[in-house]
Amino acid sequence: MARLCQSLLRRAVVRYSLTLTLTVLLSCSCPALGKKKLYIGALFPMSGGWPGGQACLPAAQMALDLVNKRADILPDYELELIHYDSMCDPGEATKLLYDLLYTEPIKIVLMPGCSSVSTLVAEASRMWNLIVLSYGSSSPALSNRQRFPTFFRTHPSATLHNPTRVQLFQKWKWTKIATIQQTTEVFTSTLDDLEERVKEAGIEISVRQSFLTDPAVAVKNLKRQDARIIVGLFYETEARKVFCEVYKEKLYGKKYVWFLIGWYADNWFKIKDPSINCTIEQMTEAVDGHVTTEIVMLNPETVRGVSNLTSQDFLAQLMFKLGGKNPEETGGFQEAPLAYDAVWALALALNKTVGPLKAKGRRLEDFNYNNRDITFEIYRALNTSSFEGVSGHVVFDAQGSRMAWTLIEQLQGGTYKKIGYYDSTKGNLSWYGNDKWIGSGPPADQTVVIEEFRYLSQKIFVSVSVFAGLGILLGIVCLTFNIYNSNVRYIQNSQPYLNNMTAVGCMMALAAVFPLGIDGLHVHRRQFPVVCQFRLWLLGLGFSLAYGSMFTKIWWVHTVFTKKDEKKDKRKQHLEPWKLYATVGVLLSIDILSLMIWQIVDPLHVTVEKFTREAPKGDLDVLIQPLLEHCSSEKMNTWLGVVYGYKGLLLLLGIFLAYETKSISTEKINDHRAVGMAIYNVAVLCMITAPVTMILSSQQDASFAFASLAIVFSVYITLVVLFVPKMRRLITRGEWQSDAQETMKTGSSTNNNDEEKSRQLERENKELQKIIQEKEERVSELRNQLSERQALRSRRRASTVTNQNHSSSSNAIPQSDPRSLAPPPGYPTPISDIHPIPPSFGNPSSLYLPDSKISRNNCHTSHLQLLYK
Repeated sequence: MARLCQSLLRRAVVRYSLTLTLTVLLSCSCPALGKKKLYIGALFPMSGGWPGGQACLPAAQMALDLVNKRADILPDYELELIHYDSMCDPGEATKLLYDLLYTEPIKIVLMPGCSSVSTLVAEASRMWNLIVLSYGSSSPALSNRQRFPTFFRTHPSATLHNPTRVQLFQKWKWTKIATIQQTTEVFTSTLDDLEERVKEAGIEISVRQSFLTDPAVAVKNLKRQDARIIVGLFYETEARKVFCEVYKEKLYGKKYVWFLIGWYADNWFKIKDPSINCTIEQMTEAVDGHVTTEIVMLNPETVRGVSNLTSQDFLAQLMFKLGGKNPEETGGFQEAPLAYDAVWALALALNKTVGPLKAKGRRLEDFNYNNRDITFEIYRALNTSSFEGVSGHVVFDAQGSRMAWTLIEQLQGGTYKKIGYYDSTKGNLSWYGNDKWIGSGPPADQTVVIEEFRYLSQKIFVSVSVFAGLGILLGIVCLTFNIYNSNVRYIQNSQPYLNNMTAVGCMMALAAVFPLGIDGLHVHRRQFPVVCQFRLWLLGLGFSLAYGSMFTKIWWVHTVFTKKDEKKDKRKQHLEPWKLYATVGVLLSIDILSLMIWQIVDPLHVTVEKFTREAPKGDLDVLIQPLLEHCSSEKMNTWLGVVYGYKGLLLLLGIFLAYETKSISTEKINDHRAVGMAIYNVAVLCMITAPVTMILSSQQDASFAFASLAIVFSVYITLVVLFVPKMRRLITRGEWQSDAQETMKTGSSTNNNDEEKSRQLERENKELQKIIQEKEERVSELRNQLSERQALRSRRRASTVTNQNHSSSSNAIPQSDPRSLAPPPGYPTPISDIHPIPPSFGNPSSLYLPDSKISRNNCHTSHLQLLYK
């Protein structure tokens, strides 16, 4: 609470310094005139075990000054404080109480401080019919109306700490605790109450030690009996002695936890104390990690109470009253709001009694130690008190004790950190940020199990995210390219709108990589189901767009080229794009409908998987319980079976259609072979990834890496296969102009099919010309050979015939005996002897036709007979 006081103080001290100066001047120059005085006897411990009077006395005087200036509170009276230093010692307090009672003037109320003094004063005061209102007593023994019938206190009972402690014991499943206490009634009664509460909760106090002035033996006994969770109940000065011995016995560290009272000064372990022989460094090491429970004594909200001051205003005025003293070195600074509200509670109660007493013919100034009627009216007024003070809402229970919240803090690195609050009236334990133990870890009397969540490796997440981001950029480039060149004839023949859907679906699938890597390290558990839904929708819709558009192309090609011949040509000429888009829309609608039903009927939520406990090295008393967060639903396996079954059938059907259409050529969808390759890639990766990720679901790094890289690779391959060849063709062939631009250049626009046919015929014409040229060379060679053979035969016949026949046949071919024309043995029969030379070869120029007239249909049969022989 002191830290809260300091933060509020810094904001308010400048604002109110001038106002306070004026207030003091006015109060000095305008004393109350004509008012009857009512005297309050008070004991403020300015030294001793708890020097709370150092700050509580100035706070009480501040309240008295304001009360005496109010015209609506005790207008006919002035309250005056008569106080002594009790030194928080019952013996000294006995002497001072005697002086207060037997020295004029008569005191109408007594206000003691620490519990040991309040016990003495409250028990004796009923003999003088005096109301006792304490501002700093926490002893549970004072909550006893039979023993202390007229006692009230604005400081809550110390037993208010015990429900909080029990809640923490149960939170971390501790079953054995130890205690060490200073032998004073306040701590003894607090410990008795704690023992009853832990017994009801099934927790055992295995070790109970006490000491009067020297805690050395008690601390050694704690060490000897292996105490782990230790509740310490002692004043601040004794706390330094205890922890000096704790350091010597090494009764601190991650195997131990100490529970202390939270109303010590924040630097209590750094204050030089001649009664101990430990350094500040040793004390700091010994106390690190201990837990405190502290009553909330300062209202954290900016609310103006009955005194018309907020808690910030009060702190500013108190610092002015203290003259700039360090709050951490001023005793009772935390309890000062309670002393301030105690004076206001008394003033309001006295003001409430004026009317009833007047009706009975009595007055407050008529009070004496034998008058029970006035005491009864003051008691009844205090018992029904309810107002907003600087410490919060002030109300007393049936035992006269203040009701309040409890603050839980832990010392970490020399600074107290808030863990949470506990509302004992509702049994509500609320935490700051998370409910994990902060610091060295909660020990126990046995092996402690510490829950530890496993999170995805940030190196893996960042690395894969870079690839996914680059893939999204590649998708944007491909989408932009496709949109910009949608008027190019080659791009038009690839159905650019379906390609756009493929690019968008790929980018959505890559975007799913980011929520796949988000876990409890980045978001709170309450927001984690939203991340789960993002994963599901991005992957589902991305797959439907990317794969569905490719599947539609393959489906159309297969449908057209498996029809009967009489219907095929008609369908090839009438491709209706809206049917393709409708098919993608149907696939997308099925996914959207199924995801909506899943989300409504059985929404995703966070489940925690527990693994085998692990023992850290060098610590035999602690076990680590690894935990892993999953996105799941009540019937997760059923939903996954439906989704995987539907998607799996689509993938298998896509592979079949791609295989069936691999040898088909069509101009309406000129990239269907590339689409088939992309489908192979997606199908194989999906069919491998789905079962593997289910097997690796308990290994967050491997599961994320496998699933995300499968998405990245399939998307990269799909984009490269579909779009890079188009980019290359347009760049290398310069086919960037659209149909309209070509019309402006040539003055005419040709049909896509006619142009493609023309190009094919040109290629065939060139091939035929080459073949014809080769055949002509062969024919010429054969003719030469035939001429040589005919000349040789003529010379042979001339040597065997008569001169007459020689002269008559010199200019003609012999035809008398067909056997005379037979080739030599072993030589094949000449072609010309069997098949006469076609007339067309007599005129070689007739083989060449204009290029524009050469086609498959106008080739002469004689040409083909020669070419393919």
